[in-house]
Amino acid sequence: MHFLDVSGQEGRNPIEDFYAINQELKKYSEKLSTRKQLIVANKIDVIQDEKLLKEVKELAQKENLEMYQISGATGEGIQELMDRVSKHLKNLPKEELVEIEDKAVYTLEEKQDQWTIKEEDGVFIVSGKAVERLMGRVNIEDNESMYYLQKSLKNMGIEQKLKEMGVCEGDTVILADWELEWYE
Repeated sequence: MHFLDVSGQEGRNPIEDFYAINQELKKYSEKLSTRKQLIVANKIDVIQDEKLLKEVKELAQKENLEMYQISGATGEGIQELMDRVSKHLKNLPKEELVEIEDKAVYTLEEKQDQWTIKEEDGVFIVSGKAVERLMGRVNIEDNESMYYLQKSLKNMGIEQKLKEMGVCEGDTVILADWELEWYE
């Protein structure tokens, strides 16, 4: 429904408004721009110049669209419009009018598949993007930061995997270029 002000009070041109709105609809969604439209000539109770109403009637004819004349203030024509819209909505097909593009979602949570562990000569080497990001947040000289590191290794599943691979207290664990001694 295109609600067009035909009163002339606002100094707007309803024909220009109609085409501007349709241009915006087309930019937003090609499907939406091809849907059935109704023209609603609003503020008919305060028309200052019948010329605008006549132009809107001509527009409706030219575009082969139904037109309804209403007054939001007095309620004139609203029931007829609502009856038509209600009938039309019942027959409206259910379809997506806007194609939603896949968007990247960024989170602070690390994924298990963003790290790997390998053992070389009794040294456990943990690498990957998740580990690099984690170590970028850690100050190894700060006790709270080291607690955060331990908690993160557990939450990411790295601690469990190291244990499965046989890490023992005192073993060397390399986390993204940081060489640490494992302890529990």
